[in-house]
Amino acid sequence: MHATLEPQLLLRSIHHTLSPEQHMTPVETHRPLSIGELSERSGVSPSALHFYERNGLIHAERTAGNQRRYRRDTLRRVAFIKTSQRVGLPLKDILEALNSLPEGRTPTRHDWAKLSLRWRKELDERIAALQHLRNDLDGCIGCGCLSLKSCTLQNPSDELGASGAGAQRWSQLVKPEPS
Repeated sequence: MHATLEPQLLLRSIHHTLSPEQHMTPVETHRPLSIGELSERSGVSPSALHFYERNGLIHAERTAGNQRRYRRDTLRRVAFIKTSQRVGLPLKDILEALNSLPEGRTPTRHDWAKLSLRWRKELDERIAALQHLRNDLDGCIGCGCLSLKSCTLQNPSDELGASGAGAQRWSQLVKPEPS
């Protein structure tokens, strides 16, 4: 009894090392992505992608049936947005950076290097402020009086102490109206 061997077209070990694009035909690699495909590939929820689109961060074409279709380079654009957010940049700054690129193109590695240099000073200042906050947090008792001489978080140098005793900011919020 001889077993017949048939060639396997897709071995398991090869399948796991190839990206989805390597399994696609040339026509499929240029096919636009649906919102579900973009969401699955990017790890960003469809609602977040809709938000990005409403705010001009990404763009979609519409099919005859009014379904969104995204160019494949939108994956890189979404990765750029996610990375920028991860380092603490507000969407306003991300949009400004994307709009600064020629013809609204998707950022390249060179673009990222150029933009990240621009953001470095702001990020360094933010890091220093967070380190200061972390270091001073132990001394804060969180009482809310805001006039302690030692409160370096809410009332550095006891600036509010010159206004009188007690919770000065609270008093300013609830001042009685003049009669």
